[in-house]
Amino acid sequence: MASGKTSLGKKLAEKLNYNFIDLDDFIEDKENLSVSEVFKVKGEIYFRKQESYYLKQLLQSESNIILSVGGGTPCYSGNMDVLLNAKNVKSIYLKASLPTLVNKLMKKKAKRPLIAHIETEEEMTEFIGKHLFERVQFYNQAQIHVTIDNKTKDDVLEDIILELF
Repeated sequence: MASGKTSLGKKLAEKLNYNFIDLDDFIEDKENLSVSEVFKVKGEIYFRKQESYYLKQLLQSESNIILSVGGGTPCYSGNMDVLLNAKNVKSIYLKASLPTLVNKLMKKKAKRPLIAHIETEEEMTEFIGKHLFERVQFYNQAQIHVTIDNKTKDDVLEDIILELF
């Protein structure tokens, strides 16, 4: 969350003349519900099963795509192994320090239902730190790691392109 997966993914796709797909948007389109509605109506287990199904479906695509996946995607249903073993796929971890994420999310929390209730930087630090602690073992398996701290989007984009090619 707040690492720039979607915004950088769109810029990278445009620069490479690839299609851009956000997995959450794809799921919403297929399920005719928002992600939060899927969680509320059908539950997280259903969402995670569908997320894995649609991920595999998208990875079989013959077209060149930049796929932005949610922060939980690599952590469930063996999805990280799926990404690592898929043909012609490069996984990228947009790595940010805890202070960077907290700073970005405190500014944008009103637009993010998952964290809108968090009031202080201390609470945000605890929330983000807990999620990172649980997920970093999956993120670290990505083939490419690009640090985003103190960089512009263009700088990060350049770093990604240098790593890819």
